[in-house]
Amino acid sequence: QVQLVESGGGLVQPGGSLRLSCAASRFTFRDYAMSWYRQAPGKERELVAVITSAGDSTTYEDSVKGRFTISRDNAKSTVYLQMNSLKPEDTAIYYCNAQRRLWGLTSQYWGQGTQVTVSS
Repeated sequence: QVQLVESGGGLVQPGGSLRLSCAASRFTFRDYAMSWYRQAPGKERELVAVITSAGDSTTYEDSVKGRFTISRDNAKSTVYLQMNSLKPEDTAIYYCNAQRRLWGLTSQYWGQGTQVTVSS
């Protein structure tokens, strides 16, 4: 069974940093683009950052540009999200997502989420 397991969430003060990790197993990680999404209470899930399968291109949601960095290690089947200068509005459950489009078909997997709380 495919697994995406997030870790690294927690409580941090405004201005602080956290590094999220997402360990993947039971699928060909290097073939999948990886993303981080987040969902705050009462809000829809939103895309935060994306990295291509090769790791050669990244995209960020405007509010996190310059503060968050997505990266991946295909040898370890792991994707990371380095979050700096955290703000209270970054508080959310963060989800890891794997997606591949092949021959017109989309394969997609989700992790269970990790809570990030930014508060003093």
